[in-house]
Amino acid sequence: METNRQKKIGGVLQQDLVDILQGEIRKNGITNLVISVSKVSVTTDLSVASVHLSIFPQDKAAETLAAIRSNGPLIKHDLAQRVKMQLRKVPNLTFYLDDSLDYIEKIDNALSGKENPITNPELLARRKKF
Repeated sequence: METNRQKKIGGVLQQDLVDILQGEIRKNGITNLVISVSKVSVTTDLSVASVHLSIFPQDKAAETLAAIRSNGPLIKHDLAQRVKMQLRKVPNLTFYLDDSLDYIEKIDNALSGKENPITNPELLARRKKF
């Protein structure tokens, strides 16, 4: 369970990370790429922040995440410049890919009948419990 302080710091970091990442996309002239920060969770000692990113289109997600991870120290420096009046020490950033939207889409397809095991019996083998 996160404390109120962790939630507030996570919210501040999330807003500033969105500005930093989208600003870099605009500055470099990259088109057809959307990066959103879906969640930032901070540890209890405020030393590590887990940043969950949603990257669209999905086929560019792995290479974009690798580029963001390689530029992690620069992103942390930009973040420190933005929050220097609010935080004494900026947490270390670890970036993860957020696949919750893909999971929701799979559930939605299953519920809407696009994956009907009566018309496609091959689906039954995937749904079988072991």
